Amino acid sequence: MNVRVKKLIGTVITIIFVTIYCLLVMQLAVRILPGSNGWIQTVFYTFFGLIWILPLMALIKWMHAEPR
Repeated sequence: MNVRVKKLIGTVITIIFVTIYCLLVMQLAVRILPGSNGWIQTVFYTFFGLIWILPLMALIKWMHAEPR
């Protein structure tokens, strides 16, 4: 599979993953955060705002790998 096709597939998967991830985190925030103080909200949004990068790092490495 050439690099262009891998980048196309990776881009589509990234868009779908980030969309679903954002919807799930918003739903989780609505259930957990009402009535909590600002520090808890800051930690929650910082953690979930950064954690999505970890699963996509492997996808990005795969996208940029040269074909064998």
